[in-house]
Amino acid sequence: MELIYFATAFVCGFAVYQLKLPPLIGFLLAGFALNLAGYKSTELLDTIAALGVTLLLFSIGLKLKVNSLIKPQVWAPATLHIIFSSALFSGFMLLLGVFALPLFVDLSWQSALLVGFALSFSSTVFAVKVLEERGEMASLHGKISIGILVMQDIFAVIFLAISTGKVPNIWALALIIALPVLRPLMYWVLNRSKHGELLPLFGFFFALVAGYSAFEFAGLKGDLGALIIGMMFAQHKKASELSKSLLNLKDILLVGFFLSIGLNAELTTNSLIVAIILIFVLPVKIALYYVFTNIFKLRARTSLLTAFSLSNYSEFGLIVCAVAATTGMITSEWLAVMAIAVSITFVIASPLNKRSNELYVKVEQWLLKFESKTRLAEELPVNLNDTKIVIFGMGRIGTGAYETINATHPNLVAGIDIKPEVVDKHISRGRKVLIADATDPDFWQRVNHSHVEMVMLTMPKHMQNIFALEQLQASGYKGQVTAIANYPDQQKELEKMGVHSTYNFYLEAGSGFAEHVKQELFDK
Repeated sequence: MELIYFATAFVCGFAVYQLKLPPLIGFLLAGFALNLAGYKSTELLDTIAALGVTLLLFSIGLKLKVNSLIKPQVWAPATLHIIFSSALFSGFMLLLGVFALPLFVDLSWQSALLVGFALSFSSTVFAVKVLEERGEMASLHGKISIGILVMQDIFAVIFLAISTGKVPNIWALALIIALPVLRPLMYWVLNRSKHGELLPLFGFFFALVAGYSAFEFAGLKGDLGALIIGMMFAQHKKASELSKSLLNLKDILLVGFFLSIGLNAELTTNSLIVAIILIFVLPVKIALYYVFTNIFKLRARTSLLTAFSLSNYSEFGLIVCAVAATTGMITSEWLAVMAIAVSITFVIASPLNKRSNELYVKVEQWLLKFESKTRLAEELPVNLNDTKIVIFGMGRIGTGAYETINATHPNLVAGIDIKPEVVDKHISRGRKVLIADATDPDFWQRVNHSHVEMVMLTMPKHMQNIFALEQLQASGYKGQVTAIANYPDQQKELEKMGVHSTYNFYLEAGSGFAEHVKQELFDK
């Protein structure tokens, strides 16, 4: 049965991808199509979906620093949004109940508040997928989005613990004490797992056993355990490699999650009508995210892209409604409403996020009127005076290029990266590296690149280099541009857009190594 499900998911995902839309829309449509054809979710598919979500939360933890959650621009907007959106959504539903609309008419104020609380959440799965595809997990708006989602997950866990009467047992205290004590041992095991098949198996073990299962045994939410265990490894030098080793496995398992949403929905006319009504209040949710992040000194673009990343209803909302339905606070039809609403918002939010930079440019002048004059350190203007060559993306390739150029032409090259920790590391080693987002249209307006003769795009994600190139060209830059690519078709796309030269990392790494060997053997 599951073979039919995944085959349908591939066909729908492939068809949607040809329309230049994210495949996850196709996976959702596949779930609903199978549902209408009479198929239902299976125990195995639900297990696959749960594994995918657990690995996703573990992967988020690997990229999440604890100090990022205690920043005012994270916890304050998250808290304010939960409060205000819950109140607004519940008030809206009670108002519709006055007009005797189906499902709304039976809601008490407590039930309406609970559904409003469920609607206030945004999807962690969707946001991470979108941010990873665009290479924006490390961007400021990406980190704030993830921070807000983690805060929402914490609120959801607290609610579930209270509503189900499930309280932590004595093992929870033992777990809290044991984890910090065992951390050095966990790091030692990670170091000894090296780079092969043991590494993803290590991640699988710690996410599901040390994380999910241990926390469930202690009376805590298992998904929260996977997130916390991931955060414990976030400071380790192999955290990024561990996350990458789990990427493909996690993506495959998450297909099961998207399928299960459509397969588990009880499709009725009333549930479809109510879900569509709830879609019309989604702009209010997006606006609240924008307003609350903007209050805390974020630039207009950062606030808008954060809001777009969170512009949907959440799978956690489904869980909240499921718990409420079992206690009799709401009818089971609300589960179908939430499933349909979540799916529709995913379909809406996918193209919205894909065109977020284009949309920002169109409303930029209006949004700037409400922007705070004070800037966070991460968003201060960039000075490129006396710089002839600029390298965007100071990973291994960017750093190698910087060192090679700086050895023969000192003080003429500068590096730019969006990760503060990467920038700090380079500065400590005497390199001229600045923090900025190359895909940000505002960056190209703030920076003076009149003296820059060459731009090197060495960011790891192809779409990052595409977005940066588009903004660079829109800013009137006339110098040379070179870029890296992973595949020949990506090279052709970059060259068609006007890049003077491209470097295929996989194809040319071998020739570079051979050149090094020749120099060592024959040039002495």
